[in-house]
Amino acid sequence: MPRIVIATYGSLGDLHPAIALALELRRRGHPVVLATSENYRGKIAALGLEFHAVRPDLLADGERVVAEIMDGPRGTERLMRDHLFPTVRVMHEDLATIVGDTDLLVASELVFAAPLLAATRGVRWVSYFLAPISLFSTSDPPILPVARGLRWLPRLGAPAMRFVKWAGRHVSHSWWRPLRDLRRELGLPPGGHPLFEGKFSPRLNLALFSSVLQSPQPDWPTSMVQTGFCFFDEIGEDADRRPALPPEVEAFLQAGDPPIVFTLGSAAVYLAGNFYAESAQAAARIGRRALLLLGNNPPPPDLPASVLAWDYLPYRRIFPRAAAVVHQGGVGTTAQTLRAGRPMLVVPFAHDQFDNAARITRLGSGRTVSRERYRTGVVARELSLLLTDARYSERAAALGTRVQAERGVEVACDAIERCGSEA
Repeated sequence: MPRIVIATYGSLGDLHPAIALALELRRRGHPVVLATSENYRGKIAALGLEFHAVRPDLLADGERVVAEIMDGPRGTERLMRDHLFPTVRVMHEDLATIVGDTDLLVASELVFAAPLLAATRGVRWVSYFLAPISLFSTSDPPILPVARGLRWLPRLGAPAMRFVKWAGRHVSHSWWRPLRDLRRELGLPPGGHPLFEGKFSPRLNLALFSSVLQSPQPDWPTSMVQTGFCFFDEIGEDADRRPALPPEVEAFLQAGDPPIVFTLGSAAVYLAGNFYAESAQAAARIGRRALLLLGNNPPPPDLPASVLAWDYLPYRRIFPRAAAVVHQGGVGTTAQTLRAGRPMLVVPFAHDQFDNAARITRLGSGRTVSRERYRTGVVARELSLLLTDARYSERAAALGTRVQAERGVEVACDAIERCGSEA
């Protein structure tokens, strides 16, 4: 069977789809290597998957780096310019050691070394994308993580967005100079811009998100296959042996009405600030129970019995039992909330989160509030609207049915296998 390397960077929202693909490909008999940051070695090893460390380890410095890359209008620039492009050389070195006997390299869009290895080592390369903003369609333009005063640009239509795309290429040209330098040393031409046309594989590209968020667009590459979300649920492959929730959590869930779940994923949680205190107060103000997923943050003081604070719980276990979910808008958390069929309140921080939030709002299954306005009174009003207007829950349930019917992992792995078998 073809040997496959899957390479990715980022938060758990980036890692989990890669794990889902790796587990399914292994089930089908393929030798699979998961190449990602050293920070995830233990998690990958616990699943019995072969692990290979690839630099940079973005989360090694925790809060300091996250504070830079989750900074709204500047976060994407800092991530690319200061952390990923300068390390493309070591990224290339680390991946080069394992692709020599690899039949296929399946890489997320942030693995900028993938096109280099395809060109110099002859390895087949598949690129994949987790959210609509990554494909930057001018026919269905994204909300960009720019200053608030510029987020109206998509309303101007396709011609304006083509100009915005051109401007983005120009502004970010200097960011990827380290990649152009490495390509020149390897005897390669400069290549396409790695944030635009240069990130697409000529063989196969996978849109690993649901058509609920965005359906195929006329300006997507012809080699694109949309699969639906690829879920890794952290609750075991065997449904009969799935671990139970901690007894305290299960008792809380059974003790009253479904709670509102508040979470900031695995990256924005480093920058929680007043999020959890304001959340608990907002839930209390409208007479609702709450479950706070804190990460490493301390719980707010003097929480009432109607509020439970916990560090981390599998979303697949929790979201279906929630009245609503309040989250940062990362595509992984958004996907889990959509599948659970629950209305959501999105508080975007950076990157794709503004666009995901806007799409959820347009779909009618959620609302959006900015970080700057995230205060008890505002949140209480937003949640009251979300929970008392039946249209939100009805729309969320309908979308959940659609997402639950998708076979994202199977469709993606079918496409990967076809690509791997081509001459």
